[in-house]
Amino acid sequence: MASSCLASPSGAALCRPRRPRCRVACSAAADAGGNTEPAWAKGAGRLACGVLAAWAVASASNPVIAASQRLPPLSTEPNRCERAFVGNTIGQANGVYDKPLDLRFCDYSNEKTNLKGKSLAAALMSEAKFDGADMSEVVMSKAYAVGASFKGTDFTNAVIDRVNFEKADLTGAIFKNTVLSGSTFDDAKMDNVVFEDTIIGYIDLQKLCRNTSIIPDARLELGCR
Repeated sequence: MASSCLASPSGAALCRPRRPRCRVACSAAADAGGNTEPAWAKGAGRLACGVLAAWAVASASNPVIAASQRLPPLSTEPNRCERAFVGNTIGQANGVYDKPLDLRFCDYSNEKTNLKGKSLAAALMSEAKFDGADMSEVVMSKAYAVGASFKGTDFTNAVIDRVNFEKADLTGAIFKNTVLSGSTFDDAKMDNVVFEDTIIGYIDLQKLCRNTSIIPDARLELGCR
């Protein structure tokens, strides 16, 4: 079964791969005259892709934080790691926050309760450990997760927007019904990552597929060519 795709206002085709696992055929964009819209991009597929299209347009002017960008000094707040259990809730779509979340070097391994559904806008997460954690329904916008570990992390129903996962370990992570928009996975370890009903833009998909550590089954599920 093919994926649902829709040409966004910016010209990127947005795709939602569907089970069973198969190679997804996506239209790249409308032609120069703006005359091509996939005839099969209707119903539920149109709704899902429309949501991502709106998110992608809002995100276009706010790129992912580069790995080379200078970061602030490590916070000296005694309970800074526990701040993730509260999150921040102001303007999460644009990475605006009431208080900065400095989670660098924190260990949330096998945390099954306190991270679920939290908003982690612009969180600094480099070198932190989230192995085996339940991060379902999390909203991560403009987070910096370079070198962090997410082995076996559950991102079901999460929104992952403009997150930098460069050199992160995502081995066995679960992206089920997850929105992946504008995020980077350069040199990330992605062995045995589960992609199921993942919502991802066509351009983002092309970039993700460049990661050679993604196993063949996952590549088929995504529609990598």
